[in-house]
Amino acid sequence: MNIAKILTSYATQDGDGVNISRIPGFDDKYLDPFLMIDELKSDNEADYMGGFPAHPHRGMETFTYIIKGGFEHKDQMGNKKAIRAGDVQWMSTGNGVIHSEMPLPDAKDGLHGFQIWINMPSKEKMRDPIYQDTTQSPAPTFKNENGVTLTALAGSWQFEAVELTSSIQKLSANAALADVNLPAGKQLELAPLKQQNVMLYIHSGSLITPDNQTFKAGKLLILEQGSDIDIATQHGAGVLILAGDPLKQPIAHMGPFVMTTQAEIQQAVRDYQNGQFGTLI
Repeated sequence: MNIAKILTSYATQDGDGVNISRIPGFDDKYLDPFLMIDELKSDNEADYMGGFPAHPHRGMETFTYIIKGGFEHKDQMGNKKAIRAGDVQWMSTGNGVIHSEMPLPDAKDGLHGFQIWINMPSKEKMRDPIYQDTTQSPAPTFKNENGVTLTALAGSWQFEAVELTSSIQKLSANAALADVNLPAGKQLELAPLKQQNVMLYIHSGSLITPDNQTFKAGKLLILEQGSDIDIATQHGAGVLILAGDPLKQPIAHMGPFVMTTQAEIQQAVRDYQNGQFGTLI
């Protein structure tokens, strides 16, 4: 396994004072087609109870995965869903979405989850929005004889002799995501994926690479194109695998809007201010 770049998440806040760890990619250097990886991980309600009140988006996709706890999603399209541990939610915002994400009152054991932003091809940024979640079709999981588990969060994955196909498909840029759990002392080997950009985000425990480097939670390992995946752990680890094909297009970003030009950003602001995004139902 060959690592091209290592990035480290940093602490910040978003929404109504929610404490998160973030790896941004709006500079288009390393994460393309991904734009941002936000991890929320806390057992202290004060870190997340403010939630994410109603706000708009345009020109990107939000991918949410909950490991522990949960939140309620509402949007102007009429979707109202409780997203709980193990659930995945994908929203391709297209020409405009208004939504809120608020912690569930019965989630008392803390919250651990991700919101990951994926860029959209310029020609598709103004199409109608799409919403999908796995509440009725859970993400497929396979555990091998060594206790290593792979959960297909989006896209299709080959794990040993088993093909796992998520109900969430057609993410922009051929993006696919999986969550891997490695028990203490175990190893995972995967053949090179078809996507050009493959990254490993350690969300729990620590990993050991074939050259005996150790990486703790909060590290993002960006692999060289065509590299296999070969990871092990001494004490146990949880790892997100993110894969996608770079869009290689300009990024114009302001808050919740991600477009290709500054003129498009200014138009998004005007459209939102003029009420063209609708209202939260």
